[in-house]
Amino acid sequence: MLKINFEPFPILETTRLILRRITIDDVNEVFELRSNPETMKYIPRPLVKKNEEALNHIALIDSKIVNNEGINWAITLKGSPKFIGIIGHYCIKPEHFRAEIGYMILPQYHGKGIATEAIKCAVDYGFNQMGLHSIEAVIDPRNFASEKVLQKNGFRKEAHLIENEYYEGTFLDTAIYSLLKINFKK
Repeated sequence: MLKINFEPFPILETTRLILRRITIDDVNEVFELRSNPETMKYIPRPLVKKNEEALNHIALIDSKIVNNEGINWAITLKGSPKFIGIIGHYCIKPEHFRAEIGYMILPQYHGKGIATEAIKCAVDYGFNQMGLHSIEAVIDPRNFASEKVLQKNGFRKEAHLIENEYYEGTFLDTAIYSLLKINFKK
């Protein structure tokens, strides 16, 4: 079984980005991200309505890191500590050497290749530091932008599940994309 330890917390770097730990100082940006109907359009979770809910979300992220159950980073541009998005391995299945990656970017940073760059970095960490064998992403099949960044990073579609989730009175489809370590190109 996979042994995971996120201490000390890994700060990751790419050409343009620093992926750092999320802190309570990021509460306004987390609120902005999770209260925005456009960024949450394809994520079947309630919109955050108060800063307290954003703080609770940050606390949940932190507890998963402390308990080695998941890891999330704040995405920042080099030269600025400002949170512009989040990426992480949300659901880790150590017995299967597999994790689920998830990511969200503030709308003003869409279309700039930031998600693609952050995914490549987080995937590299997952395979080469955590020891994962495979990484999956579960997305809404209507989220073509997410599908595109996954494909740019070598993920391929494994499944399209029909009406397998129920949220706010509607049955939703999900698509599962995955990448094996042997197919990862850094």
